[in-house]
Amino acid sequence: MDKYEALKRYFGHKTFRDGQEKLVDSILSGRDVLGIMPTGAGKSVCYQLPCILMNGITFVISPLISLMKDQVDSLRQIGVPAAYINSSLTPWQQTEALRRASLGAYKIIYVAPERLAVPEFMAFASKADAAMVTVDEAHCISQWGQDFRPSYLKIADFISALPKRPIVSAFTATATSEVKSDIIRLLGMKDPVSVTTSFDRPNLYFEVRKPRDKYAELTSILSHRCTESGIVYCSTRKLVEEVCERLCADGYSASRYHAGLSPQERANNQADFIYDRCRVMVATNAFGMGIDKSNVSYVIHYNMPKDIESYYQEAGRAGRDGSPADCILLYSGSDVMLNKWLIENSKEMSEELTEAERISVEKKNKERLRQMTFYSTTKDCLRRFMLRYFDETAPYSCHNCGNCRAHTVTAGAAAKNYFAPEKAKEVSAAKPEDTALLAELKKVRNRIAKERGIPAYVIFTDATLSDMCEKMPLTDDEFLQVSGVGAAKLKRYGARFLKAIKDYQESNF
Repeated sequence: MDKYEALKRYFGHKTFRDGQEKLVDSILSGRDVLGIMPTGAGKSVCYQLPCILMNGITFVISPLISLMKDQVDSLRQIGVPAAYINSSLTPWQQTEALRRASLGAYKIIYVAPERLAVPEFMAFASKADAAMVTVDEAHCISQWGQDFRPSYLKIADFISALPKRPIVSAFTATATSEVKSDIIRLLGMKDPVSVTTSFDRPNLYFEVRKPRDKYAELTSILSHRCTESGIVYCSTRKLVEEVCERLCADGYSASRYHAGLSPQERANNQADFIYDRCRVMVATNAFGMGIDKSNVSYVIHYNMPKDIESYYQEAGRAGRDGSPADCILLYSGSDVMLNKWLIENSKEMSEELTEAERISVEKKNKERLRQMTFYSTTKDCLRRFMLRYFDETAPYSCHNCGNCRAHTVTAGAAAKNYFAPEKAKEVSAAKPEDTALLAELKKVRNRIAKERGIPAYVIFTDATLSDMCEKMPLTDDEFLQVSGVGAAKLKRYGARFLKAIKDYQESNF
């Protein structure tokens, strides 16, 4: 099976996205790789597809339990045997997973970095045929990154302890040149092929608002989105509690997430959001890294984050399937003072860094905060500001951010030009007359999700359902032409979706 056949059979796509093919080819030729690709650009395909084609096991080191379960669920749905090993499993479950893995039951094993030092896991890994070690959210290894995690520093020792050096691949959504150098050095990567794709996400609409009453502004935004899933980020746990309590009292389907909750409550609340049992997740930045929920249609920041890297990652959790989505920041001057206080009083780094390093990191963080403040107060194109921050050239106007729209309205004659051409195309992807069919397909998807106990978007994304409405397949071969439909999903779900489309056509044509 070649890479194109595997791409279609397992992932349901005929062509690679920007940057994917070069990374896949490099891995298949035995090279180390570093992929810097925005959220929603398809990083996981870059390492999952090669591991399907290669002999041996791929270990994927990931920082969050929620991401592992999500990815493993998705892989199993497309016919790839996968497992995860982390603290959410009982000791017996961990032992059983390792036993099955030692018998060759899995192609991909997701593991938390803390697990690498556990003797039982190391004993298994040293006997396994490790083809590749993939490091997800690789920026966590750098003290200059916005999410430094000391446990990531143990990854190089784990790789060195394996009897045969595997291919090393690393992926992240954001990395400055400093962080990129750290990733390569600290993971011991050998002359890696490095690919950085565009940070632009044309389907995302960016806006900064400066309301007198943030809560009133929030409910004004949410009142039109009762059937949509979204995230509201707050800067403190206390504010998360207050906003979530008020939303629930006002009749919104909201839940909360922050590090002060018990692990069980965090897991339950996250599951409610992932499975669409609650629509709004009010959270601190403890929520979200690696969240693979594809149908998040808005991300609202109740407070300004401390840096553009964090804002880009958090806002980027909207519209992962390519559908139009909104990223709205509610700014006030007090946000700047709060972030400055949080930077100056951070205890996260004190044990890991020397005094000189701590001072240097604090200085760097204050400069990041300054740039975030400039973003929040500029009257120029917001997309251009963000892309230029990541050293990417950009046109003066994107026609799809709050500032560009304000300029367009002011211009009068061009007031209707709210969307960039690619945005207009995406908005019209599902024809108005097919909204009834889209609703039916979502019902079918929800029924299957409930039967199988998996999130609805793991079965098919909203973008795939929209493509079904566009193509109206009536046979297996036609169903395989839908973007996001591969052989395994045709076999599992094809009959039920084809029946829904056929019934719709007979009733409406």
